[in-house]
Amino acid sequence: MTSDRYGFGIETTLSPAEAEARMRSALADEGFGILTEIDVAATLKNKLDVTVPPYRILGACNPQLAHEALGSERSIGLLLPCNVIIYETDGGSAIEVLEPNLMVELTTNTGLEELARDARGRLERALAKVSA
Repeated sequence: MTSDRYGFGIETTLSPAEAEARMRSALADEGFGILTEIDVAATLKNKLDVTVPPYRILGACNPQLAHEALGSERSIGLLLPCNVIIYETDGGSAIEVLEPNLMVELTTNTGLEELARDARGRLERALAKVSA
C-alpha cells in the first residue's frame, strides 16, 4: 500500500475499468455508496479536446459515518465525501483514497478521531479486497 500526506492507495495490474468495478464492490461491502462520479478523461476530451489516459474520481460516502461527522462538525461537509481516484499506470492502474485523518488535522476537532480511524479501516479493507 502506498501512502502520502493526504492519501493512500494501491497499484494493481488490473485495467482501470476492472479496478473500478472491484473497488465499487469492495466499497459497498464496507457500507459506502458512490454519490458522485467524474470521468476526468472524458471531461478533458469534451471541454479541451485533450486526450489523457483513463482517470476517474468517485465520491464515496458511508451514510452513518457522514451523519456522525456532520453531527460533530457542521462544516465537515466541505471534506466529504471520501474521494477515490482510479487511473491508468504503465503496469495497469492505481487506486488512491483521501486520508480520513485529514478531517481531524484540518479541523483540530479531536471528536472526529475515532470516526476517522473507522473510515480509514474501512477504506484499507476495501483496497485490500481489490488487491487480493
